[in-house]
Amino acid sequence: MRRLMTASPTAHIRLFHGRFTKLNHAERGHAVPAISRDEVAHLARLSRLALSESELDQFAGQLDSILSHVRTISEVATADVPETASPNPTTNVTRPDVVSPGLTPAEALSGAPAVEEQRFMVPQILGEGE
Repeated sequence: MRRLMTASPTAHIRLFHGRFTKLNHAERGHAVPAISRDEVAHLARLSRLALSESELDQFAGQLDSILSHVRTISEVATADVPETASPNPTTNVTRPDVVSPGLTPAEALSGAPAVEEQRFMVPQILGEGE
């Protein structure tokens, strides 16, 4: 499948979306596409795509359908719907934070193979000069 856009896809979408949003449903009608075949050819040239005549017609129809759906979605009244990261309500399921006694330094270091100044002693990984 060929890509429809490359370098700056948002600029091209804004161009077509901007033109599309200026047309209301009555102006647009069902026979007049929101994006013309010439606009698809222009977009293909900007994206450096070589499209055949049949592909131009196919993509014009597909892009028109996509823009119609975007228009429908943008018309939905969302003022009374709170913004969420997920459509499902989520709650954090955690246990209560209860203070419990921890290990003393001597207990923590009791199983260590080597200890120096109340710290675990491990082999050197990097050279001293690094």
